[in-house]
Amino acid sequence: MKRMNISSGTPWESIVGYSRAVRVGPFVHVAGTTAVNGDGDLVGADDPYAQTVFILNKIEQALQNAGAALTDVVRTRIYVTDVTDWDEVARAHGELFGQIRPAATLVEVNSLLEPEMLVEIEADAICEEGAL
Repeated sequence: MKRMNISSGTPWESIVGYSRAVRVGPFVHVAGTTAVNGDGDLVGADDPYAQTVFILNKIEQALQNAGAALTDVVRTRIYVTDVTDWDEVARAHGELFGQIRPAATLVEVNSLLEPEMLVEIEADAICEEGAL
């Protein structure tokens, strides 16, 4: 099967050796995504809901670049630094995925790359083989 690496263009991808997303056949895997914009600034400091909305929009863009859509998402993994934020994170996730209803996991982690990052999300999708 053909492999397609999707880049967001950040310098971290070549330094760390990862891609924003990878598509192999019908499978699309979106890397852990945080609420950092194209200028490297965090969006939604101290606001887990705003960070989650921004992250899910970034994930949607990565999926589109891979020839997939949010409706193709079958699994999300959500990492939060404070599990008491779960309701705000879940509200944002539900607003986007309410009818799609992918399998989802939400876990608390000790920290993310930067202390201001409250949420990180991964997504997996399965789309039509020929869709690109």
